[in-house]
Amino acid sequence: MRRFVRPLLLTALAACCGAAFAATTEQAPQGRLPRWAVPQSYQLAFKVDPAQQDFSGTTTIKVRLTQASDHLWLDGSELTVSKVTVTDAAGKLHAGKYVAVDPKAGVVRVDFGSTLKPQDLTLSFDYTAPLNAQLQGLYKVSARGQPYAMTQMEPISARFAFPSFDEPGFKTPFDISLTIPDSQTAVANTQQVKEAPAGKGWKTLIFAQTLPLPTYLVAFGVGPWSIATAPDISPDAYRAKPLPLRGIAAAGEAHRMRHVLGETPSIIHALENYYGFGYPWDKLDLLAAPDFSAGAMENAGLVTFRDWLLLLDKDSPARNVRGSFNVTAHELAHQWTGDTVTLEWWNDIWLNEAFATWMQQKVTMQVHPEYRADLDRVRGAQGAMTNDSLVSARSIRQPITGNGDIMTAFDGITYQKGASVIGMFENYVGEKTFQKGMRAYIQQHKFGNTTAADLVGAIATAAGKGEAFKHAFNSFLDQSGVPYVQTKLEQKDGKTVLQLSQSRYLPLGSSGDAQRIWGVPVCVRYGTAANGKDNAQSSKVSCEMLDQATGSMVLAGASKPTWVMPNANAGGYYRFSLGKHELADLTAHAGMLSDAEQLAYADAINAGFRHGDLDAGDVLAALKPLTGSKIREVATAPLGQLGWIYQYEATIGAQRARLAGWVKDAYLPRLEQLGYQRKAGESEDDSLLRSTLASSLAFDFKLPEVRAALLKQGEAALKPKADGRLDLDAADPDLLGDALGIAVQEQGKPAVDALIAELPKTSDAALRNGILAGLSSVEDPALTEQVRNFALDKQVKVGEMAMLLMSGRDTAVQRDAMWQWFTAHYPQILARTGSFAGGFLPRLAAGGGCSQAEADRLQAFFKPRLNDAAGIERGLAQTGESIRLCSALKAKQDPAAILR
Repeated sequence: MRRFVRPLLLTALAACCGAAFAATTEQAPQGRLPRWAVPQSYQLAFKVDPAQQDFSGTTTIKVRLTQASDHLWLDGSELTVSKVTVTDAAGKLHAGKYVAVDPKAGVVRVDFGSTLKPQDLTLSFDYTAPLNAQLQGLYKVSARGQPYAMTQMEPISARFAFPSFDEPGFKTPFDISLTIPDSQTAVANTQQVKEAPAGKGWKTLIFAQTLPLPTYLVAFGVGPWSIATAPDISPDAYRAKPLPLRGIAAAGEAHRMRHVLGETPSIIHALENYYGFGYPWDKLDLLAAPDFSAGAMENAGLVTFRDWLLLLDKDSPARNVRGSFNVTAHELAHQWTGDTVTLEWWNDIWLNEAFATWMQQKVTMQVHPEYRADLDRVRGAQGAMTNDSLVSARSIRQPITGNGDIMTAFDGITYQKGASVIGMFENYVGEKTFQKGMRAYIQQHKFGNTTAADLVGAIATAAGKGEAFKHAFNSFLDQSGVPYVQTKLEQKDGKTVLQLSQSRYLPLGSSGDAQRIWGVPVCVRYGTAANGKDNAQSSKVSCEMLDQATGSMVLAGASKPTWVMPNANAGGYYRFSLGKHELADLTAHAGMLSDAEQLAYADAINAGFRHGDLDAGDVLAALKPLTGSKIREVATAPLGQLGWIYQYEATIGAQRARLAGWVKDAYLPRLEQLGYQRKAGESEDDSLLRSTLASSLAFDFKLPEVRAALLKQGEAALKPKADGRLDLDAADPDLLGDALGIAVQEQGKPAVDALIAELPKTSDAALRNGILAGLSSVEDPALTEQVRNFALDKQVKVGEMAMLLMSGRDTAVQRDAMWQWFTAHYPQILARTGSFAGGFLPRLAAGGGCSQAEADRLQAFFKPRLNDAAGIERGLAQTGESIRLCSALKAKQDPAAILR
């Protein structure tokens, strides 16, 4: 699953049938359900009309009882159960009772009425439930005024749709039938095998039985869907039958899925070739959801996405086109790691998400090498390092102590850090060896469940490695933090020796303990005396497993003196430091580094700044060589670091003028060369560079030339056409949100009112994103409040709210205004945003803060509200710590260094 906005579990309502609790004194399970009652299969029958507010269902579960008991435990939330029938192995019926013991967690006890011996039971539940309004379980959304019902079960929302053993370790076949209005269409995990009348105006659709799945992968959708049928994906060496492929979208939209359907076969074939295992499900549907809590979800056979990722045309923003391929590759990689082989428990969610992220990047490099997924992996790891530098950071394999830990596990640590660690150990053992281990892992555990030990063991076996390798791999899985590799060059006995030491990277102001050891595969690139010249060939790479606090490596053939890049190919998940002299040497040779190494170099500058070793003047000098790179990711790498200095450190006009001048000299000529309109035949990379530069230069550094160019487009887009609609196509599609944002800042209320009026008239996802981006750029205090109030309006989709609420916090005054608004509207936010993780709420309230006072008020507000939603406690710890670290860094840095 790709998480853009993460779900949270709100307080559930108790629902039960039966008048009294059973005599058992057993406490409700906290965390995992007991293993003495194990589901064997499910029959799910739903009656759903998306136009209604409720649905009904009958769930039949075959359960193996392995100890005598008068009850069992399962999951259910907000279900009104009218009847429970327990059928024992002899066929005798027992009237069961359904008791919602822990409604908040969704834990239910089913009482049998008497003690039953170990045997196979059949439990049948008749119930009704609301179509969820918070994008979880079986939920209701609308598109162009028409209602739809669809599912999002991960991680623990199947319990909102049907009584279940709602854990990944319980994996069974499912039979799904849907009774729906005659006018509606339905899709599910498997192919439809039968349709039958079901009374006046109703029909029942029956779908083929699934292969074993956990509850979180059950999926279906009901509504006036339009369906685009693509050519079958051809058989290959690993799959004997053609694979049916379809695109599912809201009414009238499926024709816009041709692009993604055309890309999908290459992804499937690449994955089958890597794993040596054919796509296992009976068909593949890609569904563009009208509203969705995640970015996408890997449901077996029915993969669901935010609509803008699938609905593409020739004028779609380049970021949407590229994002479409990347996210599709991620979700389809899950069909092997996640769906075919499933984690045993949520502490190993990295077995799903880290591997899908890593595999997506591998597929993208194969099919679209121009997308530079190798650099995406480096940038993703560096983003994860920001979070991983917090004392409150979670580890990749985080122990699960409650639902909050499950909900907050879908983060950059699981996805990007996990993918980087996998890539690091793949590089250590070799790609072919790693692939051999992955193939063995899939084959051994297909349609079953696994733990980290299974995966690490498979790789170790393939590589002929023992406990030392497993210990090194596990050191990154089982403890939080970023290794900080410090280096020092020495001449010893006529040899050039690089002394190494490791500790935990901690930024200024951290209260953490730096004494921590990993098994770090350290690879360094260093200069050699090749023909006495500096060129691309005059360097070597040397590697060493650093599994102690200190170590060393001899740099054979090193020039004297030499330069050192301590993270060769940027393949390691660690940060590094150099002495000032060695850093100056590396800066002088930055042009000899690979693209990925230049990104690692930029991160080292950022790390040194946040560690207190470098000041703003050092940063400006060290990052300057990167701005001339022809590679978009490298050239723009300095912008984030400079943006922080501009926003938080530059206190007077001269300092901001210096930074703006630096940025203008480095980037404005390049932007003007690109122009402000997409050119026929230009690369997606040029479109992305134009968008990145225009946005940063106009909003972060306020360059008048760029703002004027964008304002011209924004004014054109806001000009009404003959039909009264805005002419949104007048702006470059990659710059629409930026152009509208500048217009909002310059024109004020007329622009805000026009965009608010236009949003409900617009169903095109890319245009809606542009409108929301424009509104999010508002600066006037009164208009900012108007936009935030609009975010609570039903005309804004639940999944769109964050775009409006995460903006407007560049200054302390703006953050104070956001704080006042948030605390005043907290009940409304909590009631509507069931799709946001509880861990997201503190960041929504105070993210971007940079003072102790902001951290203190955040703590005071949320401390008594930790139980309002799962995950708030972790979100509070991480947001508060980030604010305090920003304050400490701001206090340490001397703004005068900007002018040096």
